[in-house]
Amino acid sequence: MVETKRAVAYVRVSSASQVEGYSLDAQERLFTELCKNRGWQAVRIYREEGKSAHVDSIHKRPVFRKLLEDAAKNEFEIVVVHTLDRWSRNLTVTLESLKLLGRYGIGLVSIVENLDYSKPDGILFTQMLGAFAQYFSEALSTHVRKGLDQRAREGKHNGCIPFGYESCWEIGDKGEKKRRCEKEHPGGLHIHSREGPAVAELFRRYSSGTTTLSQLAIWLNEQGFRTRNTKNLPDANGELVSGPRLFTSSSVRNILHNPFYTGQINHRDEILTGAHEALISRELFDTVQLALKKNSGRSETLTTSPGREYMLKGLVRCAYCGMPMWAQTYKSGNSYYREHQASRSIQECPGHGGTIACHVIDKQIRELVSAIELGPGWLEEVLSIISLKDEVERVKKEKEQVTGKLHRMAKTYIDGLIPEEEYLRQKRLLELSLESLVVPDYDASEQAGKLIQNLPVLWSKANLAEQRKILLTMLDGVYVDVKQSRSVIAVKVKPPFKPIFQVAVSKKESKIRILNEPLGTSPAGSSVFLVETGEGWLRSETHGDWSLASRIPSIKFKQFKLRGI
Repeated sequence: MVETKRAVAYVRVSSASQVEGYSLDAQERLFTELCKNRGWQAVRIYREEGKSAHVDSIHKRPVFRKLLEDAAKNEFEIVVVHTLDRWSRNLTVTLESLKLLGRYGIGLVSIVENLDYSKPDGILFTQMLGAFAQYFSEALSTHVRKGLDQRAREGKHNGCIPFGYESCWEIGDKGEKKRRCEKEHPGGLHIHSREGPAVAELFRRYSSGTTTLSQLAIWLNEQGFRTRNTKNLPDANGELVSGPRLFTSSSVRNILHNPFYTGQINHRDEILTGAHEALISRELFDTVQLALKKNSGRSETLTTSPGREYMLKGLVRCAYCGMPMWAQTYKSGNSYYREHQASRSIQECPGHGGTIACHVIDKQIRELVSAIELGPGWLEEVLSIISLKDEVERVKKEKEQVTGKLHRMAKTYIDGLIPEEEYLRQKRLLELSLESLVVPDYDASEQAGKLIQNLPVLWSKANLAEQRKILLTMLDGVYVDVKQSRSVIAVKVKPPFKPIFQVAVSKKESKIRILNEPLGTSPAGSSVFLVETGEGWLRSETHGDWSLASRIPSIKFKQFKLRGI
């Protein structure tokens, strides 16, 4: 009986327009049909969205890299691509990746070129096509660069049209280019009827010195305006999303810094005269630039101490939107964690503008650290969670065997039975073998557990900066509710510490409790653990355990569940 070959597809698009179009679906459909016709088992599809194949490193394409890692695990025998340039347009990347596939005995099949890398003639043609693909990409890049330079010299804008303007042309339902203006304006652009006056108002208001970037962003959002974002940018969960967003202080600053609104264009760091109509005068633009430069430093309400330390700097996040919060100290000496207004482009956040004193949250974190306690059998519990007990036992036995060989060989050398050069060579080989005998997840969790065990001593001797470093070792985030409970709601632990937190218990006398089971329903689970203070704890009369009512803080933490954290 002939064994059915396992095949995977690698499909890729390199622009947002292709991601939203039919290209990915078409590539997947052809892969399914090919597998059906050849009797292959279609086991997986690797989708690389918005990544260019013309890059000089495999590591810059995470899905591509994941495919090669899975190839080393013998998870498939064939990789199918629509065309070779979907795989790579860089000859170095092409040859490097094909070399890896060849090492693992995996064939690369191109549907359009009808090539199979597992065949000798396929190797030659694949390498040739890879060279041609790179040449074509570089030649096309050169021609495009010349065209962009020529457009700029003619005063025409390249790239996305700035907020406040719109093109004289539009794309019809069938993809055809249609003119929306009776007569095309100079440069092919004209001032937008609503956005244009809004931009002029931004410059006027900021030049008066009576408003801030944050206030201007709020004003734009309240007027119903949104940015023209077309790039894939990370949201609070780290997921790439595109589309219009709320204005922020940063996006307003970018508008005020853009000389395009004075009738000029910036091309390759060179300011050229544009063909489009100006929205503001150059005098007003220069006035705003001076104001921006003057206001670019720290606010007068804040101290200028550059060495100030905050325990949760880089860790504290808003429990409503998941975005980072700021730490600031005022001239009064009071320090606060703040959820800034007009700094969130993802969504309106209920916590906007909320503040809470640093010492309040820092105290809760100190109580949380002191609450963590590991029982005597914690390592066995961790092993059961990460399901590595058998692997650990195997590695342990192999380590004992290698260690025994080292001891016996040393005795042989001392007895003069082998020369020194041979002894040192074999000793080095055995030491390298010993170094390779590790179980990564287990070893990382074991080290994390030892840190937790020594935490009380380390923490008590650490200053504020050192305490922050300890927290950065253990945690990826501390979620704080600055509106309702005004307390720590949850912590997100680093992967090695996840099983440690799952087996940890809180000391009875502690004023804070970590709910050991992480949020989320995915097989891998989540690394976010709910936290509650001692206020309002309730005992369940039925089960003698903490009741569900006491386990959910006053904030509706279901937001995190909905977002899959």
